[in-house]
Amino acid sequence: MNHLTKYQKVLNHIFSNQYQWVVTGVAGFIGSNLLELLLKHNQKVVGLDNFSTGKQENILDVKSSVSNEQWGLFQFVEGDIRNYDDCVSVCKEADFVLHQAALGSVPRSIEDPLKTNANNVDGFLNMLFAAKDAKVRKMVYAASSSTYGDHPDLPKVENIIGKPLSPYAVTKLVNELYADVFSKTYGFGAIGLRYFNVFGKRQDPDGAYAAVIPKWISALLANDDIYINGDGKTSRDFCYIDNAVQANILAAMLDGFDGCSEVFNVAVGDRTSLYDLFVEIRNQLSLTKSSVKDIEPSFRDFRVGDVKHSLADISKSSIILGYAPTHRLREGLNNTVAWYLAKSQ
Repeated sequence: MNHLTKYQKVLNHIFSNQYQWVVTGVAGFIGSNLLELLLKHNQKVVGLDNFSTGKQENILDVKSSVSNEQWGLFQFVEGDIRNYDDCVSVCKEADFVLHQAALGSVPRSIEDPLKTNANNVDGFLNMLFAAKDAKVRKMVYAASSSTYGDHPDLPKVENIIGKPLSPYAVTKLVNELYADVFSKTYGFGAIGLRYFNVFGKRQDPDGAYAAVIPKWISALLANDDIYINGDGKTSRDFCYIDNAVQANILAAMLDGFDGCSEVFNVAVGDRTSLYDLFVEIRNQLSLTKSSVKDIEPSFRDFRVGDVKHSLADISKSSIILGYAPTHRLREGLNNTVAWYLAKSQ
């Protein structure tokens, strides 16, 4: 049995067995993509968001992509993971929790560590405790590759981490520590997915903390300047959104790990330099917008808290979850660029 068959079998299973899912951060980038996949497979979904970084338009975009019957399976709760009562209310009768709500961004955490901690640590603990008390079958949460910190080895393997390099990384490490303690103390396990630079449709291109791919696509479409932090040789393991969605579903439906705390890398297992990434985006956009083909980026100082190189070992995810990325960087960028182009028309 190949890995893709494992995911397809899981999708077929949930399609014929309706469950109730909680998606926190449902109006965000990853949360809205999870919502879309679940509704298209006739699942009941309770979504929680406070719109601090999520957008109403993401939810409406999902609505336009599913049937009226499927949309009727969705219940939206405007609430906050920092409010324990909100967490309790969404977990009632839930089978699975996909916890995506968090304040991302290393620079944001450096500027405001208190707010980052309140969302990513207090909010996480609220959801974990509420899910435990509601006897949820499994909680899957957004962990982060930032947890690898200053450990120099490549590729990154789950059981070898260094010291965190930012307040954001501290909060994501604390999530893993809490999940482990809950497993040992209460027998309630949560699975952490260490995302590596996830990108794709509905990722916000605006604001000071925007991720590099949507930011550059948006800037090229607007003929704005492009900036690369550092010398352009910094490299990342860029992971298309469909791969991250796959990992969430596989982790939730994983047999034999009830009550266990585990973490898995979610990536592709390739690394791409920031300059090569820019060239790939520019080349794809130039097929539609020829004026961008000669644009070159400007370079500026490295950002505080950033690691120079990141690359995941995905063998644990592959062997245990049956995870098999369906999109590498080029295919993912092709879909992503097409989506932003359509939105800009």
